[in-house]
Amino acid sequence: MIAPSLARAAGLFLGAAADAVVGDPRRGHPVAGFGALAAALERRGYADRRGAGVRHVALLVGGAVALGVVVERVAVGFVGRTVVTAAATWVVLGGTSLAREGSALAGELDRGDLAAARARLPGLCGRDPSTLDAGGLARAGTESMAENTSDAVVAPLLWGAVAGVPGLFGYRAVNTLDAMVGHRSPRYARFGWAAARLDDAANLVPARVCALSTAAVAPLVGGSPRSALRAWRRDAAAHPSPNAGPVEAAAAGALGVTLGGRTVYAHAVEERPRLGEGPPPGPADLRRAVRLGRLVSAAATVVAVAAATARPTAGRLRHRRRRPAHAAGPPCGTGGRPSGAAASRGG
Repeated sequence: MIAPSLARAAGLFLGAAADAVVGDPRRGHPVAGFGALAAALERRGYADRRGAGVRHVALLVGGAVALGVVVERVAVGFVGRTVVTAAATWVVLGGTSLAREGSALAGELDRGDLAAARARLPGLCGRDPSTLDAGGLARAGTESMAENTSDAVVAPLLWGAVAGVPGLFGYRAVNTLDAMVGHRSPRYARFGWAAARLDDAANLVPARVCALSTAAVAPLVGGSPRSALRAWRRDAAAHPSPNAGPVEAAAAGALGVTLGGRTVYAHAVEERPRLGEGPPPGPADLRRAVRLGRLVSAAATVVAVAAATARPTAGRLRHRRRRPAHAAGPPCGTGGRPSGAAASRGG
């Protein structure tokens, strides 16, 4: 019998490959449907209180996880589990669409078409593009490539490795809700609190894996792993986001540019800390950031596939080591514990 963990690993790999080759579904994207549902529920249940936001998040994230559990349980056999995991992975990843938007923005900046670049920027981040010049647009695109590679690729892959289809669906629900309501505008300061805090928790480990991967692949974009790690260690803590800080600082160090500065949103203006060393990014650096994002995505796929298979193997090895000692020794009242632990790790 083929272990379910191998089906999970195969599905993650195939889903990541599908995203790399095809990109997002062009019509009827499930994440867009989830967003429409979330907006409808917000209209019915909004209140300027944290409790209302907690209920909103619990209902939508809980529903997404429950759907993932049902989908995974109805899949039969290795092929069935692989197919549903691959489909779920393809749906929740956004690496190729992100790279296409970043490349298109760089092309518009190269041509000096600021109107087109400003119109495109909201597809990458939530900043107000109306006052940005070419340098500001290039910086916004570079920072968004770094942060969104973590959010749209690394984190869902790792959650898929740990928790399968429920992890994929649950993480995408959390991150989508954070994008919709998890900002510090007057409307969402309290209602969006739960979404923002849950997204911070869900990305805590993935963001650091993303930063490490950024340092590892830095030479492939003409950068230095040491510079990426130094910028992360020195600059990340000053960033207001506990997760955007490491990935943006590591990207700045890998690319040899300086990120941060005045950042204008529709609801506020923030003065972001300086990250990295070097000149501000231009269109050529944005193209390098796109390439860096693709390389980090490939590295994250390898890590996720390895993680999906490593835990059950480790659990079986520990189980085998315990059995002879248990069989030779006196009864201890915990005869079922080793097999139960191994089984829980194999799920």
